[in-house]
Amino acid sequence: MNFLAHIYLSGDNEQLMVGNFMADAVKGKKYLKYPVQIKNGIILHRAIDYYTDTHEIFKKSTQRLFPVYGHYSGIIVDIFYDHFLAANWDEYSSIPLETFTHRFYRILEEHYEILPFRVKSFLPYMVKDNWLLSYAKIEGIEKVLKGMNNRTGRKSGMHNATTELKEYYSEFESEFKAFFKELREFSRLKLTELENE
Repeated sequence: MNFLAHIYLSGDNEQLMVGNFMADAVKGKKYLKYPVQIKNGIILHRAIDYYTDTHEIFKKSTQRLFPVYGHYSGIIVDIFYDHFLAANWDEYSSIPLETFTHRFYRILEEHYEILPFRVKSFLPYMVKDNWLLSYAKIEGIEKVLKGMNNRTGRKSGMHNATTELKEYYSEFESEFKAFFKELREFSRLKLTELENE
């Protein structure tokens, strides 16, 4: 899953949200140096990633892209799934997406000192272009994919993946909804486990 899903699945705990958001920039056992709730957010992020990558529904979505995008397929589906979460946000939250995203950017500002350098380097662009809100539109997803394609030295071809998103939109959406229902339950149980440790 991509940024929006990770933040959403953290619940209301601000430090958990920050840890889950920044987890990809924290390698190996470096997570151990952070405060408990930030650390738990990183652990939750890693658990979500493993659950996602090994889930049959997610694999089905990636297989549809694999002939064209190879090992980048999983990254693309992560972004597609964030699109479906944003586009169907009202089904998952009573807080409007715009309100949710602005609140999260404020939380990041309040925890700025603890953020890894890699996160600090892209954060101004994320806030300026409101990536999280932009995921709700295909144009927003296209912009994200273009940026990621540039970061791969333009080898991935990811910027073209909205072609498949449009062609198989209903298939990807139904797979996301079935998968996300299970992922929400998995995340809830994992959060309870972390809180009880």
